[in-house]
Amino acid sequence: MKFQMTLHSLFLLLLLLLLAPQTVLSWKKDEFRNCNQTPFCKRARSRKSGECSLIAHDVAISDGDLTARLLPKTLPEPGQGQEDQIKPLILTLSIYQDGVMRLKIDEDISLEPPKRRFQVPDVIIPEFEKKKLWLQRVSTKTIDGDSSPSSIVYLSHGYEAVLRHDPFEVYIRENESNDRRVVSLNSHQLFYFEQLGPKKEGDDWEEKFRVHTDSRPYGPQSISFDVSFYGADFVSGIPEHATSLALRPTRGPGVEFSEPYRLFNLDVYEYLHDSPFGLYGSIPFMFAHGKTGKSSGFFWLNAAEMQIDVLGDGWDAESGISLPSGQNRIDTLWMSEAGIVDTFFFVGPGPKDVVSQYTSVTGKPSMPQLFATAYHQCRWNYRDEEDVENVDLKFDEHDIPYDVLWLDIEHTDGKRYFTWDPMLFPHPEDMQRKLAVKGRHMVTIVDPHVKRDGSFQLHKQATEKGYYVKDASGNDYDGWCWPGSSSYLDMLNPEIRSWWGDKFSYKDYKGSTPSLYIWNDMNEPSVFNGPEVTMPRDALHYGGIEHREMHNSYGYYFHMATSDGLLKRGDGKDRPFVLSRAFFAGSQRYGAVWTGDNMADWDHLRVSVPMILTLGLTGMSFSGADVGGFFGNPEPELLVRWYQLGAFYPFFRAHAHQDTKRREPWLFGERNTELIREAIHVRYMLLPYFYTLFREANLSGIPLMRPLWMEFPSDEATFSNDEAFMVGSSLLVQGIYAEQAKHASVYLPGNESWYDLRTGTAFKGGRTHKLEVSEESVPAFQRAGTIIPRKDRFRRSSTQMVNDPYTLVIALNSSQKAEGELYIDDGESFDFVQGAYIHRGFMFSDGKLTSVNLAPKNAKSQFSSKCVIERIMLLGLSPGPKTAVIEQANQKVEIELGPLRLQAGAHRALASIVTVRKPMVRIADDWTIKIL
Repeated sequence: MKFQMTLHSLFLLLLLLLLAPQTVLSWKKDEFRNCNQTPFCKRARSRKSGECSLIAHDVAISDGDLTARLLPKTLPEPGQGQEDQIKPLILTLSIYQDGVMRLKIDEDISLEPPKRRFQVPDVIIPEFEKKKLWLQRVSTKTIDGDSSPSSIVYLSHGYEAVLRHDPFEVYIRENESNDRRVVSLNSHQLFYFEQLGPKKEGDDWEEKFRVHTDSRPYGPQSISFDVSFYGADFVSGIPEHATSLALRPTRGPGVEFSEPYRLFNLDVYEYLHDSPFGLYGSIPFMFAHGKTGKSSGFFWLNAAEMQIDVLGDGWDAESGISLPSGQNRIDTLWMSEAGIVDTFFFVGPGPKDVVSQYTSVTGKPSMPQLFATAYHQCRWNYRDEEDVENVDLKFDEHDIPYDVLWLDIEHTDGKRYFTWDPMLFPHPEDMQRKLAVKGRHMVTIVDPHVKRDGSFQLHKQATEKGYYVKDASGNDYDGWCWPGSSSYLDMLNPEIRSWWGDKFSYKDYKGSTPSLYIWNDMNEPSVFNGPEVTMPRDALHYGGIEHREMHNSYGYYFHMATSDGLLKRGDGKDRPFVLSRAFFAGSQRYGAVWTGDNMADWDHLRVSVPMILTLGLTGMSFSGADVGGFFGNPEPELLVRWYQLGAFYPFFRAHAHQDTKRREPWLFGERNTELIREAIHVRYMLLPYFYTLFREANLSGIPLMRPLWMEFPSDEATFSNDEAFMVGSSLLVQGIYAEQAKHASVYLPGNESWYDLRTGTAFKGGRTHKLEVSEESVPAFQRAGTIIPRKDRFRRSSTQMVNDPYTLVIALNSSQKAEGELYIDDGESFDFVQGAYIHRGFMFSDGKLTSVNLAPKNAKSQFSSKCVIERIMLLGLSPGPKTAVIEQANQKVEIELGPLRLQAGAHRALASIVTVRKPMVRIADDWTIKIL
């Protein structure tokens, strides 16, 4: 027996050594498929414009929708073997409030195809379905230039939806405007739908890639079509790729990329920093924007592998198809291996409108707890309880605040999740309580692979209940991941998700406490010995669904189940925090994501900005990148610059691979410790502003971290700028992406001034400034006309700052006006949903600062705060006033010149900012302060 165990151990060690290059070494191109190695992609790319001959028949209104049957113009002769391709497709066009159109195309299920095609469940929120506008009538007419009639229905104020019959085409246009289109589908007649059918003699449906064979029991079932965006100068979105914000063309004359943008969730280690290759998550939502300041969007609800071409100018020069020429236009080609056409068109017209429309379909981002918006310290791995305690004490010793300490896979007992290593972490509850006393929290990792160990209760239960994904033969799928032999829970099944959620109870997750939250990694899913390091496409899920059909949503359902589990644990009262690596449309409802296993180099620092901006545009407002880079050892200068930039990420976490040198903030010399401390202090100082923005995202979907063009939509100089970004509407941040940089060129948009966040110095808008670079910070500016709330006292954690006073920084515009907001709640519970919050609006005009209530007055629940405003700073106000008066109390308060910043290093700043000292007005009250 002992000899057999030794042989087994040697085999396991050998296999893991063989797999090690896949999991910890650099990205290898030949381990992943390209388009030519992906038959459905290769087929779709080979088709020419005009090949689709489908015509819309029997157009009618049915159940409030516009419906039609799509059939080819020319039917094949009997006996040619193509009869299975003449079955009609069913088209359904639906209209919803706020300018959203939905287009579905599927096989006719009344003709009993071999199987029902997969439609992704639990992504569209129930509230959206209630917004359907039931169509009552349709007008049919021949539009100028067309040879066949079109059916036209009302979409929203100023817009209408058009279904052209022959050839079939769907588009949105401005009312009664033949050449002012917004978005169209099949304008280039590239639509192709491979219908399911019986396998014929001689058909070879198997596909091979490297050593893996995909049985493809249902044969080819791909879909492809063209989508055009009118009035667009660029397109963005469709994460996740490490590339520019404005997506570069992938086909056409002189294009740089030859591969399409791939959407296929994969565990990609040390990914390339400028590539269309798909990474950990997939959101098939594309955003278009143009110099008119208008935006539009398109979303395909499909969880199968997708490839998307952005077609460069001249790609269709020989097509012979004529489209309206009065507008700029960007054409794209969308290709998917399976599923149905379930698409959504968004008319905007502004960029914020498009984001709000998209998140009205897939849900608004969840509201995080306050602690989650602060700084997180992570490493693979903190070794043991003593290591955790020492790291925690060192933060205090160096006066660096942090809120969350993370534990990676080594904290478990043999990679069995929901367990603790009994030697290294024998007292997990005491460890968490020591952190909680300081207002701090802990996060542990829980991955989707379950160790196949008969003594492991989780595996035993899952096996007995039949809860694992099956292989193509119907047996529990067995793949390799961190524990070795592993199986994967079938999270498509709601019953299994509920069962999984129960495992987070204090009873089941022994050693967990209320201050413990969760990290879902490896949930693409990652399978070390699987094709492309993931699960085989012919694996089987709930309802007989093949993995190929739902692959990109696997991590989404795992994230959902974990978040729901934490909700259960807290009896629905405690907001969950769950970080996920894999994501899909709708993941914003369940927590945060990050950009995965990046590298400690300047290029990865640089590309983190467009990656996070793209996530924000597609609903994922709570996102960030590993500060310092996961792989490699950053030089101190790079690490400092990453902290200075990362302090403005929505999700602010440092993380590192186990093979890297330790890199806690105090390990790089006194000066670098001081600079990192200052960067983290900036985040804590701005937490009231960040938390207010998180609430804005929760209500509207509008991200915290925004492209410049989201705030300045008609400014063409912002369109290609993804080195700088806005935080909300008030802050502009420019990263430093080069070693030993002496100067930075910073474009400040708009007609108003911008004030340096560190010094208060004013810079004119509408121009590029060449600025000297300071080691103390990256360039950051407050926009004139805004008011930002701050907290200037620093504690060990955000939760210890709750009762501290506020500072308001008022940046006056050329009219000597400014406005801003502040949102406060208990930072933990869901009471805010019932109205238990404070929401204040601040306005400065005519020398008066006024605070007004923006919250509903008759809320079911109330929240109160005794916090006061300790300091009011006025940027852009000439020195002179000596006194201010609080009008309601007729109380005078002093005005003096003070520094803009009070923390470490501020002694070097000039005391030049007009400051109202200690007005001590309550943050929750109405009041007016007049500058005399």
